[in-house]
Amino acid sequence: MASALADNPTTYGCSPALLLTSPTITRSVASVAAAAASGGAVGVDAIAGGGDIPVSNVTVHPLVLLSVLDHHTRRQEGAGRVIGTLLGKRDGSRVEITNAFAVPHAERGDEVAIGKDFNRQMLALHLRANPRETVVGWYATALPDENDPTNNGECKCIADTSSLIHEFYAGECEDDPIHLVVDTSLKTDDVAIRAYKSIPVSVKGEPLANMFHEIRLAVKSSESERICIDRMIGSSSTSEGASPDTKDESLALQISMEKLLAMLETCSEYVDKVVDGTIVPDDEVGRDISETLNSVPRIRPEVFDKMFNDSLQDLLMVTYLSNITKTQLTIAEKLNETLGKQ
Repeated sequence: MASALADNPTTYGCSPALLLTSPTITRSVASVAAAAASGGAVGVDAIAGGGDIPVSNVTVHPLVLLSVLDHHTRRQEGAGRVIGTLLGKRDGSRVEITNAFAVPHAERGDEVAIGKDFNRQMLALHLRANPRETVVGWYATALPDENDPTNNGECKCIADTSSLIHEFYAGECEDDPIHLVVDTSLKTDDVAIRAYKSIPVSVKGEPLANMFHEIRLAVKSSESERICIDRMIGSSSTSEGASPDTKDESLALQISMEKLLAMLETCSEYVDKVVDGTIVPDDEVGRDISETLNSVPRIRPEVFDKMFNDSLQDLLMVTYLSNITKTQLTIAEKLNETLGKQ
């Protein structure tokens, strides 16, 4: 799904006016080069964060891409692009993006309005469900290139207002934010995605511009995400969108449970051999097993049965309401077709 990156990633420059105190001063990256040629000291500030280790690799999960595409589909009429917050975790020079949510915003010229309160409320709700996730950056869809003379639908990944939005997320992240751009023009069969890190450019200690440098990006899916994507692809390939048989639907779950059982048996066999003294214990493996077991909540059997039954009843109720809604929509479509023919 992700387009391949070149060996030498592209570097972009944004309008520096968005980073200056006075909004009347506007310069381009070309002016920075001219200042350097005339003897001015041009410095690129070091990327801070993560123990001064710059980000070199970014992995994104399919759920994030689906959220971005859904947000783009539901955007307001006339909106140029959509933005949102990226959630995940950072480990040294690696960033893993696992979740995302939309954030309302408006762009007018060089001004940007961002729903800060909405962002904080959504972040608080997400952290209640996934307390280990943190804000790692922001996403945006590509903008149509207004300077394209051919008007063939070319899009640009970085806009002048990207610096201002990036500055806002720099205050929301513990480390330097990652900027993820998704090209929704669909000029090809692939959805092109790119990740950028920002490097501030200064002349004689005065900040002038933000340069966005493309970094390596890969799409990573977990076992559950892979199963869901395979089911989505399988459903879309069937005639008239028909759902596969129930037997085929349960096959993926059966395979997943069999793999889980095999891994549990492998861990149990390893522990038995360590206890018997057959093999030399590995401290790292022992810590991984302990961390995995500690992550499983300890629930009494009767409490688990009650939770399972309650969840099952809720699921059946949601399924029932969904079927009723689908039936009402079908009836409404038929009525509209009948009234339209009269």
